[in-house]
Amino acid sequence: MLPASRRLRACDSALTVTRQENPRDEAIDLLRGVAMVLMALDHARDFIVRGGPDATDLARTTHALFFTRWVTHFCAPVFVLLAGVSAWLASRRRSPASASSLLLTRGLWLVVLELTAVRFGWLFNLDYRFTFVQVIWAIGWSMVALAALSRLGARACLLVGAAMIAGHNLFDGVHAADLGALRWGWTVLHDPGRLEPLSGHRVYVAYPLVPWIGVMALGYGLGPVMSLDAHARRRALIRLGGALTAAFVALRALNVYGDPSRWSPQPRGGFTALSFLNCTKYPPSLLYLLMTLGPALALWGALTERQAGGAKPLLTFGRVPLFYYVLHLPLLHALGLAWRGVSGDSPSLWRAYALWAVGLALLYPACRAFEGLKSRHRGAWWTHYT
Repeated sequence: MLPASRRLRACDSALTVTRQENPRDEAIDLLRGVAMVLMALDHARDFIVRGGPDATDLARTTHALFFTRWVTHFCAPVFVLLAGVSAWLASRRRSPASASSLLLTRGLWLVVLELTAVRFGWLFNLDYRFTFVQVIWAIGWSMVALAALSRLGARACLLVGAAMIAGHNLFDGVHAADLGALRWGWTVLHDPGRLEPLSGHRVYVAYPLVPWIGVMALGYGLGPVMSLDAHARRRALIRLGGALTAAFVALRALNVYGDPSRWSPQPRGGFTALSFLNCTKYPPSLLYLLMTLGPALALWGALTERQAGGAKPLLTFGRVPLFYYVLHLPLLHALGLAWRGVSGDSPSLWRAYALWAVGLALLYPACRAFEGLKSRHRGAWWTHYT
């Protein structure tokens, strides 16, 4: 039997190895934090710039309004992709059955949140004669699908995800209105629109599930890149991100496939470039996902091996994404109502930026406190659902 001092040294060594084998990847948290901050800008714009032109309507928008909207396109793809990567990381510490069960229950929990707390944050009412379902709904059902797909392994998920992303635009010509009794299924899967599950109760599906399921499966399939050493991981992610970005430019230039909306020369200065970038989000086209996931993967690689430094607020936001999401909606909504009550309803982009800054300042201490709470209760069952 080993002496006590040697047993303690052996335990310390084992703990050190465990920490090194299962580090928290700061690059993932930073990338997610960037997406969270941009998302808040988009929602601040939603609550302030009402009654003005559609940001993507090239006949009426401005450069500032367009790019304020365009830069936030990166948010949802980053959330969903990293949810898949995180699912792979979690699966290494669990049996396949346990990992699948967690994905299933967490996915259903997110659907419940979308229909309750998230809905209230958007609408500030409990009148369920109208509701709409968005990104948390899509992430939830994508997790439910991944609960099954993950049993096939990371490589199969990578192939399924890539095929779903690359191929779903083949069905752009199929519309729910033409499918009779099957229209509800196609609305949920691919064609945004309104459903009426009960008489007088309307549900608008803003986020059809295809290809979000594919994006999450792709993230799970990319999970094994986390097994590489940091330098190799950095190089692989930058190269993959660059390849996807180049594929976007080439395929968009051809203007034949990948998005139901073609780009075209515009009469106003610089707006042809805006038309080139103006890809379809609902549902996200192949080109939309190449345009967003390519740079996001390259940024993930660039952040690898770097210290957070002055970006620690981004780390905090990225470590408590669901808490941040559920809290930021009612906060920005209330701030927007208060601001419009004082200043009137006239659309104003600068007010949206000011509201965004105030919202982030108020969100940070709350997120910091919740991050500390989760850290003190690491491993508790509820931390997997927050």
